[in-house]
Amino acid sequence: MRIIRDYIFVTDTDRGASAAIGNFDGVHLGHQSVIDIARREGAKIGAPLGVMTFEPHPRQYFAPKAPAFRLMGRKARAHRLEKLGVERLYELNFNAALSALSPEDFARRVIHEGLGLRHVVVGADFCFGQGRAGTVKELKHFGDALGFGVSVAELLEGDTGEVSSTAIRNALTDGRPRDAAAMLGHWHRIEGNVVGGEQRGRELGYPTANMSIDGLHPPKFGVYAVLVDVLEGPHKGTYHGAASIGVRPMFNGEVPNLETFLFDFKGDLYGAPLSIGLVDYLRPELKFDGLDALIVQMDADCDKARQILMAL
Repeated sequence: MRIIRDYIFVTDTDRGASAAIGNFDGVHLGHQSVIDIARREGAKIGAPLGVMTFEPHPRQYFAPKAPAFRLMGRKARAHRLEKLGVERLYELNFNAALSALSPEDFARRVIHEGLGLRHVVVGADFCFGQGRAGTVKELKHFGDALGFGVSVAELLEGDTGEVSSTAIRNALTDGRPRDAAAMLGHWHRIEGNVVGGEQRGRELGYPTANMSIDGLHPPKFGVYAVLVDVLEGPHKGTYHGAASIGVRPMFNGEVPNLETFLFDFKGDLYGAPLSIGLVDYLRPELKFDGLDALIVQMDADCDKARQILMAL
């Protein structure tokens, strides 16, 4: 998959895709349906499959001090889109100039002249251009005038209602990772590199891989049964584990992070890129009377996580 971050200086090789347009936070089933339509339309005209998205997320751009809301960072999103067969990722820099384009200028300068897209697919609630003034109806009008096709994907309904990034965030906030997974079409994953910790887990007999969750929507704090993918390096592969998300109340922590214990694993993971899939919420964060009580609870957590993961 090629990643293109500019719509002005684009090679002929990277132009002419059939592209889904949106923010694609989480790359959930609704997003995947939009991408599938772009794939089908592209196959009809011999165009590569593309996705147009924006970085930073427009919501981040306009409210940089608002609480973290993203389900995934840009690298995790690209990783997921590549798995779906996307060939061109147009990850456009969302800045003052782009946000100031009128709907007509966005269609003409970005979609048509810049990227030369032959077909675009959007969701039924898609808005674009300055002040989100452009509608799906207008996009179709611009497509007819400029020579690119437009398809509209209907909003997807799941067992619990509309599939959306907001509904997925709510499920994670409530400690319902399986409900989130049902809307995502995959386990909700937190990706990042392992960073150095205080090695308290090692002292307790539970060495953990520590990762930052800065900038991401925090799932409910507590302990989870998890699937762990080591993405690169000598230990590359998939493992079972138990993870804690939160501030570590036993040690008076303040900054939330993710600490993962990999079952039956020996090795050094410092700096390695990991993808942690949340499977089941086991319990909330607790403060114990002492380290012995904490270790007893960690033993029980790991036993329960093993049982859950073996049943997958």
